Amino acid sequence: MSTNGQRGGGRALAQPLTRPSGGRIAAYLGLFLLGALVGVAGALVESGWFPLGLLLALAGAAGLFLGGARATASRAGAVAPAAGWMVAVVLLTASRPEGDFLFGAGVVSYLFLLGGMAVAVMCATLGQGRQPGASGARLGK
Repeated sequence: MSTNGQRGGGRALAQPLTRPSGGRIAAYLGLFLLGALVGVAGALVESGWFPLGLLLALAGAAGLFLGGARATASRAGAVAPAAGWMVAVVLLTASRPEGDFLFGAGVVSYLFLLGGMAVAVMCATLGQGRQPGASGARLGK
């Protein structure tokens, strides 16, 4: 064992968390706002054209979630727009004092809510986690 407590002198897998840079925070905030926008657009489209509108709304959400994960190379890139989507959709499901609401109490609305949550979990799972650098891998040796 080496003197710094690591076996074989390689990089440690467990590294302390560091604060993200200002650019990364801005990217996550932008993805959060885009997620809210996609949630509002999906809520308007999903019941308009029944089978195609629902698929279009879920495909748009999946594209944003997975694209955010790939653009930032982290799972947080999928979680940020998913959180924005969830906030927007939950706020749109709440009824107002006047009795107005955007979502109807039908199967399509529930498919949109549950399908969007399932898509968010799948995209966050498919997003790349923190991996050790190529120098610690044994592929080239």
